[in-house]
Amino acid sequence: MFKKVLIAEDHESSNISIRKALEDFGCLNNDHVYYCDDALKRINHALKTGNEYDLLITDLSFEEDEIPQTIGTGTELIKAVKELQPNIKVLVFSAESKGAIIDNLFKELNINAFVRKARRDVTELKQAFDAICNQKTYLSASLRRSIQYSNAYEFKEFDIILISLLSKGVLQKDIPTHLKAKKIKPSGLSSVEKRLNYMKEVLSFNNNEQLIAFCKDIGVI
Repeated sequence: MFKKVLIAEDHESSNISIRKALEDFGCLNNDHVYYCDDALKRINHALKTGNEYDLLITDLSFEEDEIPQTIGTGTELIKAVKELQPNIKVLVFSAESKGAIIDNLFKELNINAFVRKARRDVTELKQAFDAICNQKTYLSASLRRSIQYSNAYEFKEFDIILISLLSKGVLQKDIPTHLKAKKIKPSGLSSVEKRLNYMKEVLSFNNNEQLIAFCKDIGVI
């Protein structure tokens, strides 16, 4: 069970959903803030007074308004909080759906759960709370396939360059010219064609358009 929870969420409706889920789960000691800067101040103060939070729930995106902020995103907030309190549990509650972005949150920032804002999200929040309490990670069911696909192929820097050029409207036959201009090797048309064909074969796509759409969906480009 969580002793003390901090919610960083700038939308009132989402705030209510989270607090409802926490109350149903039996956690009544929770605070909420609308800005990332305020969240970091709360974490810092709680540590200094020996009354630290054991769970941070945060969105990834925060709308800008007339109050200037040093920290503008949930990702930046998590990084800053982890520097102060490395052992704090983190649950991300966001509308983000790109597999590569979510996967990096688990791999790079060691978050404990990701719940997507969608139908049944209150139920999924409770499931995530239970998972965290049992020392497990949690990911919304609707996103698990996306994460699986994003891990199915390890994109190299050269791959991303090729796909990015295609997504900008550069014709495949013209890619070598762009590569040579930036002194990127290999730059031959044969190498470009082989690499693109290899990616499509591994990921079971029939054309470059499908490959581009997939990479946009999972956040590679």
